[in-house]
Amino acid sequence: MDTRLVKAREIVKSTKLRGKQGVWLVPSQSYKTGGYVVKFAGGDWTCDCPHHTVRRVKCKHILAVAITVTQRETKTTRVEETAPDGTRRVTSVTTSTTKRVTYAQNWPAYNAAQVSEKAEFQRLLADLCAGLEEPAQRFGRPRLPLRDMLFCAAFKVFSTMSARRFQSDLRDAHAKGYIAKVPHFNSIFNTLERDDLAPLLQHLVTVTALPLTAVEQDFAVDSTGLTTTRFVRWFDAKYGEEMAKHEWVKLHLCCGVKTNIVTAVEVTEGYAADSPFLPLLVSNTANHFPLREVSADKGYSSRRNLECIARSGATPYIPFKSNATGGLGKMTLWKRLYHFYEFQRDAFLARYHQRSNVETTFHMIKAKFGDALRSKTRVAQMNEALLKVLCHNVCVVIQSMHELGITPDFAEPRAV
Repeated sequence: MDTRLVKAREIVKSTKLRGKQGVWLVPSQSYKTGGYVVKFAGGDWTCDCPHHTVRRVKCKHILAVAITVTQRETKTTRVEETAPDGTRRVTSVTTSTTKRVTYAQNWPAYNAAQVSEKAEFQRLLADLCAGLEEPAQRFGRPRLPLRDMLFCAAFKVFSTMSARRFQSDLRDAHAKGYIAKVPHFNSIFNTLERDDLAPLLQHLVTVTALPLTAVEQDFAVDSTGLTTTRFVRWFDAKYGEEMAKHEWVKLHLCCGVKTNIVTAVEVTEGYAADSPFLPLLVSNTANHFPLREVSADKGYSSRRNLECIARSGATPYIPFKSNATGGLGKMTLWKRLYHFYEFQRDAFLARYHQRSNVETTFHMIKAKFGDALRSKTRVAQMNEALLKVLCHNVCVVIQSMHELGITPDFAEPRAV
């Protein structure tokens, strides 16, 4: 058993730890006076002891607090019973319940972010689009500015309204000076049909994640499907009837586990495999973020993916499939991680649990901007999916402005 876990249990047995608003004072075992402060902030535990601040591992003080907040509560109640002969007997009944782990919510910051989100979204999106350089036009009628059309397309996805009913919001944006002209709703559809829009949207997703570079160190990779309005029909010979189901596209992304910011994204056909996209997502994230841990499910378990994460300076937390083996020969990265997964399963799962945050990211995107795509063509559907991720990132930045006090600056030139 881990020595730190043994010492943490000794602390719990000898001391009744109490916390207030996510802050815990754990007494020192080496000295009679003094102690260490354990805090829960930004989705992770921190402690001011040298063992945690220098080695960046969970110390015995953090483990003691974790045991305290998850331990079972016992309650003893007195029950009076009446026997058939009329005598009364008092017995004690002990019940045990699991204490639910709760974390303090910064409600003032959350409320401030929600009530001002639409106004802040337009301002940040306008700054983001204003930095775009207009592509050169050699012939034809003058085109609408790319920055204005990208603002309109992203704002439409944010509103979750049809392009026709969205016109009143565009008029308000024009009155505030965010766009030079209110375009026709068909112009928004034409913008989504552009083949060259996807690389630009992927770049903007990365730009919106940069304000959180100092916050995120641990990341999770996964994919999800977005349904479309198109159907696939076929005749099923077994049942002798025609079948139909929705087509869908797949969203592959890498996100931070603390703020759920998306750092890299790819959109593919619905039946594309997940595993080949991990190196691209991780390498794009590593270009701008310091990587400490990367989590993914069994679908990404391969030597290529493990080595890619290790080259980025991070520790991979990917479960091995049931038919995987440690192999023979020298101690390779695959073999080391396989032994860690097999013989220290509890320690592995404690870190792998961070992968659940990518599911939260998918829920945030789908709950807020819808789990279906309105566009008809495949190019427009993929661009619309990327716009959902872009809108999600801007909303995360707005939340972080109020909770973490960051000040994003998107008003800088960017080449198309």
